[in-house]
Amino acid sequence: MSEYRVDIVFPCLNEAGALPWLLGRLPEGYRAIVVDNGSTDGSAEIASSAGATVVHETRRGFGAAAHAGLLHASAAIVAFCDADASMDPQDLPLVVDPVAAGEADLVLGRRRPTTAGSWPLHARIANTTLSWRLRRITGVNIYDLGPMRAARREDLLSLDLQDRRSGYPLEVFLKAAARGWRIREVDTPYAPRVGRSKVTGTVRGTLTAIGDMSRLLKEAGR
Repeated sequence: MSEYRVDIVFPCLNEAGALPWLLGRLPEGYRAIVVDNGSTDGSAEIASSAGATVVHETRRGFGAAAHAGLLHASAAIVAFCDADASMDPQDLPLVVDPVAAGEADLVLGRRRPTTAGSWPLHARIANTTLSWRLRRITGVNIYDLGPMRAARREDLLSLDLQDRRSGYPLEVFLKAAARGWRIREVDTPYAPRVGRSKVTGTVRGTLTAIGDMSRLLKEAGR
């Protein structure tokens, strides 16, 4: 049994500039699990010196890092958040509290940009298209498959998640919806990230993510 109420998983690849601020803003009772995915900028050492639990995942991919963090977690509730400082850990209770209260099984943070440059246009268009498709095929009222989310650890493990790339969050959502989980979306502030995004910061990265997600939808027959 973990001494922490919540384990928060931060998949991390070269986020040295963001980690000190990020790890200094954890709510009480939350443990940071930083999953280093092959960083070359000292991210792992910075995270460790800031008191985070560091897990090393050599297989590249967002899903690989996220799942490694889930497997390492021991708290009853596990949350996920990007390690780029685009989202404030102080807002984690927005997604965690409904799960802790038994009001929802999976809570997703709907990104609400704090400035015009927080969310590139091509990424917003891709997200809007994906969200519309997910609403249509699942009936779940979702508008953003955002990077901040929370659920109970045992529930997440029961989904038998297989994707190890950009499709990991989508696989969580699709399997949760198929099982009739109570899925809730809450507004969460979204600021410009520190450094350049590996996914939404480039058109190529966005297209790669779309490809991964399209494959998952096709495999699911949707």
